Amino acid sequence: MGELAEATGLTVRTLHYYEQIGLLTPSGRSPAGHRIYDDDDEARLYRVSLLRRLGMTLAEVQRALDDPAWDLTSAMEAHLAALDARLDATARLRSRVAGALAAGGTDLVAVLEEMTTLDPPAQQRIMLLVYADIGRAHAWLVAHFGLLPGVLVRDGEGRAVHGEVHAGDGVIWLHPEQDSYRLASPSTVGAGTASVAVMVDDVDAHHQRSLEAGVEVRQPPVDQGYGYRVYSAHDLEGHLWSFMRPLD
Repeated sequence: MGELAEATGLTVRTLHYYEQIGLLTPSGRSPAGHRIYDDDDEARLYRVSLLRRLGMTLAEVQRALDDPAWDLTSAMEAHLAALDARLDATARLRSRVAGALAAGGTDLVAVLEEMTTLDPPAQQRIMLLVYADIGRAHAWLVAHFGLLPGVLVRDGEGRAVHGEVHAGDGVIWLHPEQDSYRLASPSTVGAGTASVAVMVDDVDAHHQRSLEAGVEVRQPPVDQGYGYRVYSAHDLEGHLWSFMRPLD
């Protein structure tokens, strides 16, 4: 691992984390217990580094490498659109700065205020749901709701302590119950503690799939007055999920 870190410019800590989340697992071990990376491992790490340089998150990189249904072209188009928007904002800001300087700096305060909005403090939203059994919940959400599996981290005793599933363009973290933060599963407190809404292509087809998988459907598909067709269902520990799409 030390040799690979030195050759790539990454830290040993980074490689340890990649292994922990299942992004890069060494192919073998030496008799002394040292990790051994083969050519395929090195090629995968090269692709990881390349995609990271394109601005992708680790979750997006893992999907790109492991999910055959993941569409690189669509992801790159979205990334390009974001870059174009940033370039446009930068160009407009440059014009404002140049104009303020030409006017003797009279509008400089307004320009400085605009600069603070170019990089907003909120960069990404992540949904978090609390489960008593993260490993079981992770498998259930993939099998019953058709969500894409993300990382599943286990501790030294094999217990799942963190999980991730992907719903469209968003990621949902599965968090263990934690008394110090008053985090509990609905199965523990006896009431719903969160609700998730997911956009799908075909509400009725997704509803039928859930029924066939044995999901507890709370409300069958219905056209709502706020402009969406929706059905709702509980997961294995009582979180309420809604699957919807806009009405044409």
